[in-house]
Parts: sequence; C-alpha cells; structure tokens
Amino acid sequence: MKIRWMMLAAVLSFFRTTMSQEAPALASNLVFNPSFEDYIECPRKIDAYGTLTIVDAWFQPTAGSADYYNVCGSRDCGVPKNKLGVQDAHFGNGFCGIYCSKTDYREYLQTQLKEPLQANRMYRVSFYVSLSEYSSGAVATIGALFTDDRVGDTVRSVLMNKEVRQITKDVSQTVASYFVPQVVNDYERVLTDTKAWMQISGVFTAKGGERFMTIGNFNPAAHSNVVDLDSLTYLLPGAYYYIDDVSVVCLDCIDEHQATDSSVADTLTIANAVDTFKVGSTFVLQNIFFDYDKAVLLQQSYFELQQLLSLLNSYPSMRIEIRGHTDGHGSVDYNQRLSENRAKAVVDYLVSKGIDAKRLHFKGFGKTQPIDSNSTEEGRARNRRVEFKILSM
Repeated sequence: MKIRWMMLAAVLSFFRTTMSQEAPALASNLVFNPSFEDYIECPRKIDAYGTLTIVDAWFQPTAGSADYYNVCGSRDCGVPKNKLGVQDAHFGNGFCGIYCSKTDYREYLQTQLKEPLQANRMYRVSFYVSLSEYSSGAVATIGALFTDDRVGDTVRSVLMNKEVRQITKDVSQTVASYFVPQVVNDYERVLTDTKAWMQISGVFTAKGGERFMTIGNFNPAAHSNVVDLDSLTYLLPGAYYYIDDVSVVCLDCIDEHQATDSSVADTLTIANAVDTFKVGSTFVLQNIFFDYDKAVLLQQSYFELQQLLSLLNSYPSMRIEIRGHTDGHGSVDYNQRLSENRAKAVVDYLVSKGIDAKRLHFKGFGKTQPIDSNSTEEGRARNRRVEFKILSM
C-alpha cells in the first residue's frame, strides 16, 4: 500500500509541474499554458466560424470564434503582424484574440484550472490586453468569470447565465441573467492602448469549488463604456483585443500547492483509481470531447488528457489500448469508422506529447457495446465515450 501511495504522489507531482514551462514567477499559477506558448500546430487562418482547437488548455465556450497568433503562424496569424492588427507578445511567442464589444457580438476564452479554488481564500487574477488598431472602438468592461462547471452556449452574443426553473410538474422556464465576473476592469478605465499591453487585475475571495475561468466582456454594449477613437482605422466591426499572460494565484492558501494532497486527489479521477490499476482494467475518460460527428479532439479534453499523460509518465512500462465507442445513431459502418478515428486521435495526441507509440494501441467498437439506453439523450451521451484498457504494466 505504501508503494502505491508513493506512486500516486508521483502522479500528482508530475501533473502539477509538467505544464509549468514559462517564467519562474508563474510557479504557483493555477492556469495551464498561461501565455499560450504550447500549441498543437501553428495557426494558419482566421476563421469567423471556426473553433479554437490548436492551443493547449484553452477553448471557446460559445460560437464566437476566438483566434490564435504565434511567431510561427501564417501572414494572417503571425506575430507581431497579422490580419487583425500588429502587436508583439507580452511574453513569449503567442497570444489569443477576441471581440469584446461595440456590438453585442462576443468571443470568449475558457480554461479549466489546475485545481479547484478553496473556499474563503483570496486569489489574485491578472491578464494583459491590447486593443487592435483596426478596431472601431474601445471598451472598459473586460473581466474574468470563475464557475464550478463549464459555462457555454451556441450563441455568438453575450454569454448569459441561463437557469431552468420548474414552474409546474410539466412546465419549465429558462431565465437568463448577465454573469457578474469576480474580476473586471474599472468601468471608467477604457482600454484604449494599441501599442502597449494593459494589465487587468484584481483580488477576490473564492466561495470554493470554482474550476473554470472564462475571459471576455460579459456586459451588453450599452453598459461596456464604448468609446470611439480617431486613432483607430475602423476596419473591424467592433472592439478587438489581444489577450496574453494570464495568472491566477492564491494569496493565503493552506500551503504552497494551494491544497493538501488528499483534496487535490479528489479532482484527479484517474489518480483516484491508482489502487485498481492492473492488467485488464478498463477506465472511462470522463471528459473527452470531439467536434460533432468528427474525430477532432477539442481542447475541453485537455485536463483529462493531462491526467492520462501523467499516469503514463509515472508508469513508464505501462501499455494501454484506447477504445472508442459511439451511440446508436447512424449506420454500423459509419459508427465503426468514427469510433476508430476518435480512438486514434487520442493516441496521436499522446504520441505528440512524447509517449512512445509502441506503448499505445487503439480500437473502435462503434455502437456494439452500449452501457446505457440509446432511447434518451443522457443514455446516448454515456454511450459516446473513450476508454483506456491496461494491456501490461
């Protein structure tokens, strides 16, 4: 048992440090890839209807398409010059960009934190923004929202808090309200600088359990303090901001790692199963997401994939099989191909992060092994899953 706990500690230690590849000052930062330096591939185009899928740990929670820029990018997505403006990175070689107002069109950035926030502890939040000179205005109310669960919508407008209220047994009503970010730039301080980076920062007390951070403008245009500037070129339809160097740091947590090992372990579903690791065991990867009807991994999968990477690095002789499953919709042949391609996408990701391909196998089962009914959406969601099976230790 002692050896197993030592292995668990190794998994946790690796998980905490593996992605801290930037400035030493960020050692206690709870944000993965805070300066957008780690990416799957160099950015090639600005896609008005695309999905942010190439930046490690970051994703877009709405249909508003966030953009990625890097020194290695194409002419559209380069640094410092790109299709939507000119700016050097605040740190390193990359940054992201989002529309924040003038109209009610919105784009947001979202990430899952390394650890949930602790109740009644104070956290300092900081990130940097720079206005594109091609914008048609500037705003003030850019902020950071912290939530227990993922928030998102299919809209391309202001992200709203939508609560379903049960009126009667058979009647429900959806009530929408504006989110109130815990940290937001001062309303009187319009973010107008197109040359330098402007810091947005603040301190707040966590209620406990917040795991997701979303950055953007949560106010309607009428309440965003929109300002028109003669210096802008007005080539873009709204206020467009580059975002870089994001930090969330606890100021008064219990210890230097924000929490005890046991509380961190509660958030690591794979690590929790360390005592059951044996040849033949199969585990469901709980939060692996793909584009609809495609085998393209979405960055919402990042947290779970990092746990699997940590496990494989902690057990260097472990060999696993990634197993893809679909729900009951569609033909047998289609679902078989989709499940195989999705399992292969996970293997390809692990190989891209340094895992020896000889340790990894993949297999698709299509819709042949459901674990729930296909007659309900909840059941179909459970059936659409990715698992890994331990082949050898």
